[in-house]
Amino acid sequence: MKDQRGISCSCPSFKSLSNKVGNILCHRTPQMRYKRLDTKLEKKVLEVKNTSSSRHKKFQTINSIIMRFPQFKEGLENIKAVFQQYDEDSNGTIDKEELKKCLDELQLHLSETDMEDLFHSCDIDENQAIQFTEFIVLLCLIYLLKEASSTNETEKIGSPSIEATFDTIIEAFLFLDKDNDGKLKKKDVIKALNDASPKERSPHHVTMKRFKEMDWGRKGKVSFREFLFTFIDWVGVETDNNGDGFSYNNGDGYSDDLPS
Repeated sequence: MKDQRGISCSCPSFKSLSNKVGNILCHRTPQMRYKRLDTKLEKKVLEVKNTSSSRHKKFQTINSIIMRFPQFKEGLENIKAVFQQYDEDSNGTIDKEELKKCLDELQLHLSETDMEDLFHSCDIDENQAIQFTEFIVLLCLIYLLKEASSTNETEKIGSPSIEATFDTIIEAFLFLDKDNDGKLKKKDVIKALNDASPKERSPHHVTMKRFKEMDWGRKGKVSFREFLFTFIDWVGVETDNNGDGFSYNNGDGYSDDLPS
């Protein structure tokens, strides 16, 4: 949707979701759990950054990320098949027992603490079950935690295409992390958006809008977990009222605000 000035407006459902998550992060969930998990994720992001420093960078501008949205779509469709496989009662969610079975069959071995932290930090509506979008985030977080340090070749997240999708999402985060500290700050996002077109800088309200979409905790910095939820929305993953819907907007709501 666009206003009278032709500026793309946030989807109401995403605004509602963002506000909900912000409230949860700020008021309702144990802060220690999030801090513990996010600290681990920051360290893993930096490990990936250090181990991949010699490789050719996938992204040079924010536009190069947007151009890959169709590939993200294809990878996310593959994750949908994994979700349906372990949603044994076909109710559109995965509970703790179904998740444990999923991770066991994928040979992803987590400590009880890590399991609890991941489950509750991805269960953003606190219904004690993981919906599809939450499942994507959870699998990607597990992949990041395992990817940087694991030498066990049996610990794989589904198909190679799913792992490639997660690798590319991590690369997108690393592109935005200009300070190389494992989290995104306002200046990081502003720089990334303006680098997309140096001769036509993004309007301030656009860059602020994009940062606020990610900064659900309103802390002035964005964890990989918060980025991941927002990035999936930018690509276009949505859930219906039953929690099992799956559709895409091909990133149109995101790219409309960028300089052409």
